[in-house]
Amino acid sequence: MSSLSRELVFLILQFLEEEKFKESVHRLEKESGFFFNTKYFDEKVLAGEWDEVEKYLSGFTKVDDNRYSMKIFFEIRKQKYLEALDRQDKAKAVEILVQDLRVFSTFNEDLYKEITQLLTLQNFRENDQLSKYGDTKTARTVMLAEVKKLIEANPLFRDKLTFPTLRSSRLRTLIDQRCVSFSIFLLTTIEYVAGFIVHMFSCSLNWQHQLCKNPRPNPDIKTLFTDHTCAVPNGPLAPSSVNQPPFPPGTAVAAANAGALASWMAAASGASAVQAAVVTHAPMPLPQNQVAILKRPRTPPATPAIVDYQNPDHELMKRLRPAPSVEEVTYPAPRQQAPWSPEDLPLKVALALHQGSTVTSMEFHPMQNTLLLVGSATGEITLWELTVREKLVSKPFKVWDMTNSTVQGLIAKEPPISVTRVAWSPDGNFIGVAYSKHLIHLYAFSGPNDLREHAEIDAHVGAVNDLAFAIPNRQLCVVTCGDDKLIKVWDIQGRKHFTFEGHDAPVYSICPHHKENIQFIFSAAIDGKIKVWLYDNMGSRVDYDAPGKWCTTMLYSADGSRLFSCGTSKDGDFFLVEWNESEGSIKRTYLGFHKKLAGMVQFDTSKNHFLAVGEDGQIKFWDMDNISVLTSTDAEGGLPALPRLRFNREGNLLAVSTADNGFKILANTAGLRSLRAMEASAFETMRNPVDSSLIKAVMLLNFVVYFPLLASTVLASSLGLHILNGVDPSKPRIDDSTDKPRPWQLAEILDPTQCRQATLPETAGSSIKVVQLLYTNSGARILALGLNGIQRLWKLVRTEQNPSGKATTAVVPQHWQPNSGLLMTNDVSGVNLEESNPCIALSKNDSYVMSAAGGKVSLFNMMTFKVMTTFMQPPLASTFLAFHPQDNNIIAIGMEDSTIHIYNVRVDEVKSKLKGHQKHITGLAFSTTLNILVSSGADAQICFWSIDTWEKRKFVAIQMPAGKAAIGDTRVQFHVDQIRILAVHKTQLAIFDASKMECIRQWIPQDSLSAPISSAVYACNSQLIYTTFRDGNIGVFDADTLRLRCRISPTAYLPQGNQGLSPLVVAAHPQEPNQFAVGLNDGSVTVIEPTEAEGKWGMVPPSEAINTSPSTTNNQNQEQLQR
Repeated sequence: MSSLSRELVFLILQFLEEEKFKESVHRLEKESGFFFNTKYFDEKVLAGEWDEVEKYLSGFTKVDDNRYSMKIFFEIRKQKYLEALDRQDKAKAVEILVQDLRVFSTFNEDLYKEITQLLTLQNFRENDQLSKYGDTKTARTVMLAEVKKLIEANPLFRDKLTFPTLRSSRLRTLIDQRCVSFSIFLLTTIEYVAGFIVHMFSCSLNWQHQLCKNPRPNPDIKTLFTDHTCAVPNGPLAPSSVNQPPFPPGTAVAAANAGALASWMAAASGASAVQAAVVTHAPMPLPQNQVAILKRPRTPPATPAIVDYQNPDHELMKRLRPAPSVEEVTYPAPRQQAPWSPEDLPLKVALALHQGSTVTSMEFHPMQNTLLLVGSATGEITLWELTVREKLVSKPFKVWDMTNSTVQGLIAKEPPISVTRVAWSPDGNFIGVAYSKHLIHLYAFSGPNDLREHAEIDAHVGAVNDLAFAIPNRQLCVVTCGDDKLIKVWDIQGRKHFTFEGHDAPVYSICPHHKENIQFIFSAAIDGKIKVWLYDNMGSRVDYDAPGKWCTTMLYSADGSRLFSCGTSKDGDFFLVEWNESEGSIKRTYLGFHKKLAGMVQFDTSKNHFLAVGEDGQIKFWDMDNISVLTSTDAEGGLPALPRLRFNREGNLLAVSTADNGFKILANTAGLRSLRAMEASAFETMRNPVDSSLIKAVMLLNFVVYFPLLASTVLASSLGLHILNGVDPSKPRIDDSTDKPRPWQLAEILDPTQCRQATLPETAGSSIKVVQLLYTNSGARILALGLNGIQRLWKLVRTEQNPSGKATTAVVPQHWQPNSGLLMTNDVSGVNLEESNPCIALSKNDSYVMSAAGGKVSLFNMMTFKVMTTFMQPPLASTFLAFHPQDNNIIAIGMEDSTIHIYNVRVDEVKSKLKGHQKHITGLAFSTTLNILVSSGADAQICFWSIDTWEKRKFVAIQMPAGKAAIGDTRVQFHVDQIRILAVHKTQLAIFDASKMECIRQWIPQDSLSAPISSAVYACNSQLIYTTFRDGNIGVFDADTLRLRCRISPTAYLPQGNQGLSPLVVAAHPQEPNQFAVGLNDGSVTVIEPTEAEGKWGMVPPSEAINTSPSTTNNQNQEQLQR
C-alpha cells in the first residue's frame, strides 16, 4: 500500500473515532495493521475477554512470527489457564492446555510439562514460581504490564504504537475544500466512505494546489496530513527518500520476505543469478524455524526486525515534531528514551599515546571500556590500558606455523605485512587479527598479560581485508573476506565451515548480523556491489550497488535497529547513508563532505545517537536523525587526512589515529572522569620527592580499586612482582630477589565479624555429611545431597530485607518440602554408603534434579519431589552425572567401572559407551565452544572426547607433586570462556587449556593452606576460585593467576568447640560472584559473603596495599613448587 493510501486509513480512523463508530475503528485497526490501539487492548485484557484479545492481536502478529510474539501469546494463554485453575474449572484448564498452550511445547517441552503438572496440584500457588500469584485483577494487571513491554520491543509493532498527530476533523477539512454539498450526502452513511475517498483525491488536493502562491506544474503531493504548498523555485528542498536512488527492481530471489532482510531479497535484481556457495568441512544447517520464517510471507515492518533489542522513539524525533495544537487529536505513544545532548560527544583530547608505527585498526574491549586493541602497519598488535597509559601486551607479527612455506616465501619477498583489521569476540574472550597477506591470527584473552596464541589460519589468497565475529546457531565463528573475492566462515578452532563465492572483485568489508532467527552476512566488494549471504549453500540473496560504487563499509547501530554505510568513490567522493531495510533503499544521505581525498574513509556509530567519520584531518559528527553535520573537531591537530577512529561501548571515549604514528583519546565528561579517577592519589604522592616507582605504585593502586578485573596482572608486570602462587609448570624457575614490593597483603579472615555467614536450618537427617551441593540456576534455592542419598532443599523467600528472593546471608533460607511431606530420597537398598559416590545434576530450568547414591539413577520433579523415572539399574553404580548443554534428554553418566555412558532419556537407551579411564569417573564437563566432553577419574587422568563422534581425542595425566601417588578423585569445571578448565585434586589446583589439551597453571597446597583440598569451584564470572581444605580453611584464588587473594580461617565461620568439622563441598552462587556455600561433614550448610564494607574477597584499603618492606614469606615453598 502506498504512503498516501496508508495516510487515508489514518484519516478514516480519526473520522470513525470522532463519530463514535467504535467497532468499526477497531476492526479497521486490526484489518489494516497500521495502528495498534493500546488503550483498547488494555481494556480487553483487564476485562478478561481473551478471545477478543487474541483476535485483535492476530491483525498484527502471529504466535510464531518471532520470540516476542511467542512470549506475548504465551503470557496471555498462561493467564487464561491459571484463571481456569483458580476457578477449579479443570475441564476448561485441560482444554486451554491442549488447544492453546500445546503449540509452545515444541519450543520448550520442559516448560510445557511443568505447566501440565499444575493440574495435579490442589492450588497452583504451591509452585514456587507462582507462590506470589494474587487475585485475578492483580494478576491481569501484572501480566498486562509484561505484555506491553514485549509489544514495545517487538519489531512487528514498531511504528504502529503511535497515532500520527492530526488536526481535529482533518477528513472533514479535506471534504469541505470545494466539495461541501457532496460531502453532506456522503457523510450520512459510512458505506459511502470509499466514494468519498475517490472524490477527495480529485478535488481537495487540486484545490490546495490552486491556492499555492507559486504553483508548479505536476505537483508532487507527499502527504494528506498537512495542506499542500509548492516550494519556491530554485529554493532549498527538504531531503526525501523519493529523490534518493532505490534498489533496482526485479524478481524475487527468495521465496518471500521475513522482516527487513527478506525485503531486500524480494527486491533483488533478476539479472543476479543465484551463485552456488561452496560448503566445506562441518556445515552449520539453517534451523527449521528459520526456514519457516523465510518461507512465510508477512508484511515487513517499517523498520528492521531485531531480536533481543528495544528501540523506542528517539528523543530527537520528539523535539523535531511540531507541538500539537489544542484542536489536535493524539493517540497514546510508547515510552521514550532518555534525552541526550551534544555534550555527550567525546570532543576533548584526554590522551595522546605513541604506537611507534602507523595505526591501521583499533577496537575497544566489549566490556572493559578503557582496554584498547591497536593494530599497526608493521603487523604488530598492542593492548593498551588507557587508565595507566601503558602497553600491557605487544605482539609483533610472526608466522606461528613455520611449515607454511607459502607465507614464509611472501615474508621474504614482500614489504612488511600489516594489520588490516583487529576485532574482539562479543564476550571479549578472543581477539581476531587480519593481515595484508593470507593470514588471520586468533588469540585467547583471559587477562591483560595473558594473550595466548589460539589459532593461525591461512585464510585467503592475497590480503585479508576484513574480519568479524558472529554466532550462527550459538557457535562462535569468525567471518573473513579477501582479495580472492571470497567470504569464508571459520569456527574458533580454525576449521572452515563455509566459502561464499559470487563477487566479481576483491571483497572489501563484511558485516554479520541477525534479524529474528535469521543469521546473515553483508559483504561489499571494491566494485561497489553489496551482497547478502545466509549460512547455507543457496548463494547470495542481494546484488545492489553501493553509493559511490567503490569501497564501502556497513555498520549497524548499537541496538541493531538501524543500518548505515560509509564509502568512497574512485574519484574521492564520500558517501554516508542510512538504509531503509524494509524497502531495500536509501533512507537518508548525510551532508557535510567537501573535499575529494584519495583513500578509504572510516566511520563508527555510538549509543544509537551519533555517527562519526574521519575526513579532511578532522572528526565530523552527525545526529543519526539529521543529515547535517552536528559538529566537528580536529582533536588539537596532528590528524592524518583520513584518520582511523573507534568509539568504546559507552560512547564516552573515541580513539583517533594521528599522523605521528600514534593515537589520541577523545572523551566527554564521563570519559574524563573514568580516565582521571586515579590522578588525585598520584598527585598527592608527587608533591613530595619520592621514588618514581612509588608514584607508579600509587596510580596502580587506584587502578586496583576501579578496574579489579585487570589489576592483578597489571600490578604484577608494572611493579615487577614475583608471583608466589599460580606457577606455570612449563616455565623455568625465576630467581626471586627479596626486596620487591607487593601490591597487596594477603587478606586473612579470622573472626566471624570479618565476613557474613548464614547457616541453613537443620532438618531431619541433617547429621549426615553433605557430599554434593548446588545452587539452582535461578539462585533462589540451595540443594544438598547427603551420603544417605537424601536431598534437602532450602528456599529463599521474598521479604523487605530480601526483595529479590535470591540467596543471601541477610535472610536465612528456609527448608522447603511440598505439602505431601515427600523427601527426595534415592534408592540405596543394598548399597554400602561409605563406599558409594553420590552424584547429582540439575536441569537448566530448575524443574528436575537427577541423582544417584550407589544405586539406580532417579529423576525427581523439583516441585513435587516425586520420582519421574529411574534408569541405569545396578549392579553397576553411577558416580557422576551431567546434562548435555543443548539437550536435556541426553545425559553423560560416569560409572564405577570407569566407563562413560551417553544415555538418551527419551528413548531409554545408551547411545554410546566411552572407555578411557582406569578407575571410576569423578567429573564430567561439556564445552559447546570446543564441541568436546572432558572427563576426569579417580586415576588422576583427564580425557577429552568429541561430542560429534564420541571418540577420544587425548588423555592427560595430572602432574603430581613429588612423592604423591597418581590416584584420587579429580573434578573438572569449564571457565565461562568454555576454553580453560579447572581440574581439582586433593594435591593441587590446575588450569588446562582445553583447546590445546595441556596444563597452563598449577597451585600446590602450602604454608597456611597445606592441608589436602576437598573441593573447589569457579565463581559465576570465573574470576575467582573458591577452594575448601580438609582442615577447615577456605582459600579464595584469582582464577587467572592462581594467586591466593584471601584465606578464610575455620574460626571465622565454624562454631566454636566443634573440633573435626570441615567443608567437604563448595558451591558458587550463579549470579553473585562473591557468594558461595559450603557443605560440612556434620550435614550443615553455610552461606558465606564478604562484609558490605569490603564487598569483595581480598580487597584491602589502598593505604595498606603497598608493602615496601622486604618480603621473605614463602620463598622456600615457592622454590620447592617451581622445581
